[in-house]
Amino acid sequence: MMSYSLSHLRELEAESIFIMREVAAQFQNPALLFSGGKDSILMVYLARKAFYPAKIPFPLVHIDTGHNFPETLEYRDWLVKEMGVRLIVGHVEESISRGTALEEKGINASRNALQIVTLLETVEQHKFDAAMGGARRDEEKARAKERFFSHRDEFGQWDPKNQRPELWNLFNGRKHVGEHFRVFPISNWTEMDVWQ
Repeated sequence: MMSYSLSHLRELEAESIFIMREVAAQFQNPALLFSGGKDSILMVYLARKAFYPAKIPFPLVHIDTGHNFPETLEYRDWLVKEMGVRLIVGHVEESISRGTALEEKGINASRNALQIVTLLETVEQHKFDAAMGGARRDEEKARAKERFFSHRDEFGQWDPKNQRPELWNLFNGRKHVGEHFRVFPISNWTEMDVWQ
C-alpha cells in the first residue's frame, strides 16, 4: 500500500483552502480583508488557488487609515486589476469626519485602533456576513483563542463563551440577523510559514 503525506506547508495550504471554500459555501456575502501586508497577500493568493480557474468570488476590503505607503496602495490596485476582483475601501478619515471614530492626538497617535470602527461600518454598510482576515494564532494571546470561524454579535463584539466548537473541522456558520463571522483561514500558520 502506498502512503501519502503532505509537507507542512502543503498541509497548511490545504487547510486554508478548505476553510475558504467553506466560507463560500456557507455564507451569502463574504469578503476578504486586505491590508497589503504579508498575511493578507498570502490570503489573496490562497483564495485564487482555492477557486481557480474561476475568479475569487468575493470582494477585497481594504480599511484605509490614510497612513499607507504609496507603494502599498499601488500594489493593492495592481493586484485587484490582475486578479479581476472587486475592491471596497473603507476610509478611517470618513469615520472621523462622521464622528463615529475619535482620532488620537499626540506624538504617538495612531489610527490603527480606529480601523475597527471603520471595519464594522463597512461590514454593516455592505451587509457582509463573513469577513476573512489574516490573523494568526502565533501573533498574540487573544488571537490564540480565536476559532477559524469566529462569531461576532450584532455589535461586532467577540464573546469567547459564544464560540462554536470546531470538532473534526466541521464549521457552523449559522447566525442571527445582524451578526457576522470573522474567519481566519491562516490561523495555524506561523510567521515563518508565511515567509516560506
